[in-house]
Amino acid sequence: MRLGLFDYGAGNLHSLRKGLEAGGARVTVTSDWQEALGQDGLVLPGVGSFGSAVRGLGGERERVRDALEEGLPCLGICLGMQLLFPASEEAPGNGIGFLPGEVRRLRARIVPQMGWNDVEGGADPILRGVGDFPAYYANSFICEVDEVEASAVIATSRYDDDEFAAGVRKGRTLGFQFHPEKSSSAGLRILANFVEEVAG
Repeated sequence: MRLGLFDYGAGNLHSLRKGLEAGGARVTVTSDWQEALGQDGLVLPGVGSFGSAVRGLGGERERVRDALEEGLPCLGICLGMQLLFPASEEAPGNGIGFLPGEVRRLRARIVPQMGWNDVEGGADPILRGVGDFPAYYANSFICEVDEVEASAVIATSRYDDDEFAAGVRKGRTLGFQFHPEKSSSAGLRILANFVEEVAG
């Protein structure tokens, strides 16, 4: 089973690649959308800024959204989850727009949120064997899903007065605001569950 890990050119993808490989995937790191979308599943990593990620889309936004609409499995992590939305307060430019809502800055006293925070998980199969768990965050922005897609939220966290979507799902597309690859055994289990879902 092959996954395309898209490289925006903004950071080290080593730990995420290793986590996916530990779950049984063969991972191709690429900055070519044709190659990325030609795999069995797509992974949008959590490194860089929204503006750089939008530039990384390189005019392929509709092509990527169409692939997700057609059922290509996708996992977006941190920035990758935010990229699934239409736009962000962080920078101008259009995201993929697969999920309706907005990406806004945390209202907490201390931003960014760096370190461990509790995640309250739901019954989604991607969270099988995990339940509620601590996860590693490194973010200044969060995703707010429109009410019409409120059922897309599969996990939540709280940081100061902000309760926010820690995880979302629409069809075969998943997003997590935290970093599973840095979230100990629970995070690695989530990556393995994604690999199993794509392979199944």
